[in-house]
Amino acid sequence: MAKKVLILSSSPRRNGNSDTLCDEFMHGAQEAGNQVEKIFLKDKHINYCTGCSVCSMYNKPCPQKDDANEVVEKMIASDVIVMATPVYFYTMSAQMKTLIDRCCARYLEIKNKEFYFIVAAAEESVPMMERTIDGFRGFLDCLEAPKECGVIYGVGAWKAGEINDKPAMKEAYEMGKGI
Repeated sequence: MAKKVLILSSSPRRNGNSDTLCDEFMHGAQEAGNQVEKIFLKDKHINYCTGCSVCSMYNKPCPQKDDANEVVEKMIASDVIVMATPVYFYTMSAQMKTLIDRCCARYLEIKNKEFYFIVAAAEESVPMMERTIDGFRGFLDCLEAPKECGVIYGVGAWKAGEINDKPAMKEAYEMGKGI
C-alpha cells in the first residue's frame, strides 16, 4: 500500500550532500509507488519559537504568521517523515531545530509515524554522528508511537557533491525503496 512520504531537507545548500541524499531516498520511495514530497526548509519562512505559551497554556494555534504551520500540517498528514540535516559541530542545522521547536503547538498530533534520519558530514566516524541522531530521537521521545525505521550516515563528505561516490547514496535509494 502506497504511503505519504514527507522529506524535510534542512540543508542551507540546495544540492548539498544531505539534500542529495534526500533526492536518492525520494527516487527509491517513488519507484516503490509511494507519494513523496520534499520540502527544502531554506525555501520556507519559519520563525523561532518565542516561548509565548499561547499553544501550551491556552490551547490556541501559534500566533506567528509564517510557513511553520503549513509544514507541520504536512507532517501530521504524512505516514513517513524523513528528517535530513548537514552536521554542524555534531548537531543538526538551525533550520531543522527551528522547525522541531515550532512543532510545539501540535506535536501531540504527530503520531504513529515512521521516521528516517539522514545526516551528512565531513566527519568520517559514524559513532560521532550519533550525537546528531540523539537530537532527532529526543524529538521522537515526545511524540506518540513514533517508529524509527532507519538512519543514513553520509560521512566523509564536506564539499557539495562529495557524497556522490559514497556508499550512503545507494543506502538512501535502497532505504527509500524499502518503504
